[in-house]
Amino acid sequence: MNEYELKVYGEVVEWKRKLTRRSGMMNRISKKAQGKINEIIPEKVHEVMTESIKGMVKTTLFGSQLTTNKNQAAGLTLEERDELMRKKTAVFQKTALVEGAGTGAGGILLGLADFPLLLSIKMKFLFEAAAIYGFNTKEFEERLFILHIFQLAFSSDEIRRETLSEIENWDERKQTLVEMDWRKFQQEYRDYIDLVKMFQLVPGIGAFVGAYANNNLLKQLGETAMNAYRLRILKKTPEHY
Repeated sequence: MNEYELKVYGEVVEWKRKLTRRSGMMNRISKKAQGKINEIIPEKVHEVMTESIKGMVKTTLFGSQLTTNKNQAAGLTLEERDELMRKKTAVFQKTALVEGAGTGAGGILLGLADFPLLLSIKMKFLFEAAAIYGFNTKEFEERLFILHIFQLAFSSDEIRRETLSEIENWDERKQTLVEMDWRKFQQEYRDYIDLVKMFQLVPGIGAFVGAYANNNLLKQLGETAMNAYRLRILKKTPEHY
C-alpha cells in the first residue's frame, strides 16, 4: 500500500466501526414501532408493496445502465477516484435537495411522488459510483452489489451488520447470491425513511423537511458507496486501478 491507500484503510476501518455501532434509542424505538405495524399489515399488502418496489428499482436500474458513462474514471488513481466521487456526491445531493423541496412544498400528492423520484436519484447515483471505481454494471453481480450498498445505507442494525459481512466477502458471496431478498429490501428501506418522510407531508414545513432529509440521505449513501468500493479495491491488487 502507498501512503494514500494506508490513509484510506484507516478511514474504512473507522467507517466499519461506526456502521456496526448500536443505533441511538430513538432509532431503536422507531424500528420497534415499525415492526409492530408491519405485523398487523395484511400479507397481501406486503406482497403488493414488495412487487411494486421491485419493479420500480428494476426499471431504474435499466435506465441508469443506459445513461451512465462507464469510462469516466479510466486510468485514475484511487485518490483521484475518491475526489471525483466527492464531487459527484455533492452534485447528487443538490439534485435530491431540490427534488425534496419541490415535492415537500407541493402537499400530500407531490409528497407521495417523492418516494419513486428519490429512489431513482439514488440508484442513478450508485451506477455513477460503480463507474468511478471501475466496476462494470453490465455484470449482474455488480448490479446486485449496488443493491447491497443501498441496503447497507438504509437498514436496521441487524440487517446492516449482515449486509456489511456480505460486502466484505463479496467475491465468495456473489457466487451463491441468485436474487435480492426484495421483501427485506423494501421493508428495511420503508422502515428507515418513513418517520422522516412523513413530516414532509406536513403543510408549511414540508419543503424544508424534504430538502433537508433528501440532502442527508444522499450524503449517507455517498459515504456508504465510497467506502464499500474502497473496501473491495483495497482487497485487490494495485493493477485493479
